[in-house]
Amino acid sequence: MPKPVQPKMPKTKYWHFEIDVEKIGWLTIDTPKSPVNVLSSFAMNELETLVSRFEDLIASDELVGVILLSKKDSGFIAGADITEFDEMTKALPESLEKVHRLFARIEKLKAPFVVGIHGFCLGGGLELSLAAHYRIAVNDDKTRVGFPEIKLGIFPGFGGTGRSIRQAGPVNAMSIMLSGKYLRAGAARGMNLVDKLVQNRDQLRWEARKAVIQKRKSKPAPFLKAVLAKSPLRGLIVKKMREQVGKKANPKHYPAPYALIDLFEKHGDDWRAMIKGEAGGFTPMMKSSTSENLRRLFFLSEGLKKQGLSGKDKPKFARVHVIGGGVMGGDIAAWCAFRGMAVTLQDLDMARIEPALKRAKKLFQKRLKKPRLVAAAMSRLEADVDGKGIKRADVVIEAVVENLKVKQEIFKNAEKQMKPTAIMATNTSSIELEKIASSLKNKNRLIGLHFFNPVAQLPLVEVIQSKYNKEIDVKMGASFALAIGKSPVIVKSATGFLVNRVLMPYMLGAVNRVEAGESKELIDAAAVAFGMPMGPIELMDMVGLDVGKSVAEEVGFPVAENSKFATLVNAKKLGRKTGEGFYVWEKGKAIKGEVPKHQDLEAFGRELVKPLVDETEKVVKEKIVANSDLADIGVIFGTGFAPFLGGPLKARKDGKA
Repeated sequence: MPKPVQPKMPKTKYWHFEIDVEKIGWLTIDTPKSPVNVLSSFAMNELETLVSRFEDLIASDELVGVILLSKKDSGFIAGADITEFDEMTKALPESLEKVHRLFARIEKLKAPFVVGIHGFCLGGGLELSLAAHYRIAVNDDKTRVGFPEIKLGIFPGFGGTGRSIRQAGPVNAMSIMLSGKYLRAGAARGMNLVDKLVQNRDQLRWEARKAVIQKRKSKPAPFLKAVLAKSPLRGLIVKKMREQVGKKANPKHYPAPYALIDLFEKHGDDWRAMIKGEAGGFTPMMKSSTSENLRRLFFLSEGLKKQGLSGKDKPKFARVHVIGGGVMGGDIAAWCAFRGMAVTLQDLDMARIEPALKRAKKLFQKRLKKPRLVAAAMSRLEADVDGKGIKRADVVIEAVVENLKVKQEIFKNAEKQMKPTAIMATNTSSIELEKIASSLKNKNRLIGLHFFNPVAQLPLVEVIQSKYNKEIDVKMGASFALAIGKSPVIVKSATGFLVNRVLMPYMLGAVNRVEAGESKELIDAAAVAFGMPMGPIELMDMVGLDVGKSVAEEVGFPVAENSKFATLVNAKKLGRKTGEGFYVWEKGKAIKGEVPKHQDLEAFGRELVKPLVDETEKVVKEKIVANSDLADIGVIFGTGFAPFLGGPLKARKDGKA
């Protein structure tokens, strides 16, 4: 069959378009020199020109519909081009209105405009999809749909607020916008953000073709969902939303969710009015210091991905052996199994391993949901009392007690059995690697992979480099961290490394205040008012007082034997894990008394955090980390330090810490 004569089209770099014999137009997005598609201003300008051409071709009956697909294996569209955000702030309302007009024109096309989604469909990519007439998605584990904007201190600005409410109803739409959570394909279909699911990428084309031929059109949310946006029900929903957001975000620190709720309160019963109101709420959020700092952290986080090996040098990890079935070792093993690796977990006997296996099953059930997926993950995690997995492992991680001699003996035995290419790593939280490696024949093999508790939640892994290591050794460690979905920060071997080094002066300073008679509740409340995720006393109880005391002594802060801290440790009152420490714990929560009144909690919190900021400056000066950017992102990921401030050193630079 001869190929149809193609109409004259504008030249484009970001899009490819051709018409088939059925007069169906196939539009493909392919952002040049990028692993993912983004909606840059250049891409938007080209799309605007293309849409003008579509309108002409539809009017002349040369085009019966348009199908938008992605050429990238990584997915559909990851969102707007964040690198342009700083420039955009200079003319934001005009830029947003231009996009609104473009998406409205797509929506008003007199022929079907169908979108085929695989992989990521996020932010502006989802907003473009919602302006289409019909959406089809691949129903596999790689497909993710959502609005991550709230994590950047903003909310959807390309019409996504109104169109998501139109499609999913107010409760579902506001929930995904306020949380920034990504939905799997099935959940997106359940919320009516996607109209049809297919099993694989190849089927997208056929199903999209049928959608054009049959002139399918997405239906809005059903009446029973849509009616919740009407008064007085909307008022009740708004009140509940503010209560829920208030539990997680201080409006002074994170104004975006509150601005989105305000927008919904005003215009939630009219999705078109919601879109018109976007610019007024979006612009001040984009220009806020919170958004500026969160965008900086996004770029720093993306930069961490470059610390591993790439291209043909990128290693593959199939098998992991973890020595130590305690909380850290067991949870590291569980996480690696969750990420698809075969894992063997070693300890002295099964009695020590069984609790780790039970915790792993709970993790898998929470994250994977489906019984068959949970069973598959459990099958990848194997108890290994005899340590037979060492010989087959691509990575061997030690995570036993902080005892130098014990660690030395473990690695001395492991070195004899390990594959020559396998990574040898310790999860030590404070002991210098050179000391641990002193008993090895090949001292350069040992690196540090320091995880943080809880492993499943905290993204940071400190990749520790000793004086014996070559660059390739730490890059391999960083590659492994990336392979299991963690964020690696390369840190030189020194007492306490980065995170524990900066945490100890802060936490012990707070403990000393309690020893002197100050209220632990007030101290914790002040730290939270400053922007920390929890107070230092509660954190010490979470870490475990025995662990805290051990690390404190290792990094040069000995605990006085007559102190309340030492007394609690000697009495085995170790915090959350024993049910009592500085606080009494019930069902995993600290029981707190009333917080005494204070004239300026935030200023007190700033005073409490000062030792942490001071120590971070020292760490950079001593070149424990390469630069202040890595220090900031490492401390945020490792301690939860107020992200809206951009990290301890950025906060000090801005006069806020």
